[in-house]
Amino acid sequence: MADFSRPGSLYGAVDLGARKQALEAQSRREAGGPQAAAPGSIIDVTEETFTTEVIDRSMSVPVVLDLWSPRAPGSAQLSPVLEKVVGDMGGRAILAKVNVDGSPQIAQALRVQAVPTVLAIFQGQAVTGFQQVLPEQEVRRWLDELMGAVEQFYQANPDARPADVGEQQDEPTGPPADPDVLAAEEAVDKGDLDAAEAAYQRLLARSPGNEDAKMGLAGVGLIKRTADVDPADVQRRLQDPADIDAQLLAADLEMLSGAIDEAFDRIIGVVKRTSGDDRDKARRHLLGLFDALPAEDPSLAKARRALSSALF
Repeated sequence: MADFSRPGSLYGAVDLGARKQALEAQSRREAGGPQAAAPGSIIDVTEETFTTEVIDRSMSVPVVLDLWSPRAPGSAQLSPVLEKVVGDMGGRAILAKVNVDGSPQIAQALRVQAVPTVLAIFQGQAVTGFQQVLPEQEVRRWLDELMGAVEQFYQANPDARPADVGEQQDEPTGPPADPDVLAAEEAVDKGDLDAAEAAYQRLLARSPGNEDAKMGLAGVGLIKRTADVDPADVQRRLQDPADIDAQLLAADLEMLSGAIDEAFDRIIGVVKRTSGDDRDKARRHLLGLFDALPAEDPSLAKARRALSSALF
């Protein structure tokens, strides 16, 4: 059964725009080659050092927690990948390795059900994670999305940014952001969705192919469609297979909560089992959601293939 979280803002905990930042960061990294691991960026942690090495350090830099066991074959596969990926970050993240056999209280406190488990700790809280062996590309994607969310936190809370974090993250920058993009983002932060929509539309009028404008306009549309929606009511309506609007709203909520693939799969399922106007409505809704992601997002390629198969 679907589980929807209430979206508060397009720039919330899981930001669609962070996916674009992640893909751009990946491209920059691949172009520049691997970086040397910063001293102290990979550490072993025990129950005695957990507070100082994980909680305290997470107040200024995200800590990737690798909960592993020598008895778990998956740990032997995943741990070297984490060391490589975090090592490539040049000190912008820390990998803290916890042998759960030697430090069982850490695993109990974090309610770890199986190993390997990976958690990202930031500002003293577990903010995201996964519990399976992932290939290097997926780990990099996960970490890039985490770093995008961390940077957005600091942009929204500039006083919380340690001085050295800004220095570590300095990179060559591109041209300044378009004033309409800045105006739209400020409007979203203030909750003025109409002003944000108008700013993105102005930008599209000047530059019809502008990806930031397309993504922003689609994101604002998501927020407006779900602003007054009760997730519990949507959940109830999903029991009626003929309620197409409920399915589309459910996909919107999934999209804003970060469940991108689930949202796409839901609407493609509607396309497969409907015809006529209902099918066209679902198809057009899905194409609108596609605009909320950068063109190179891998979820888009997969969903486009699935939509083509469903239609033809």
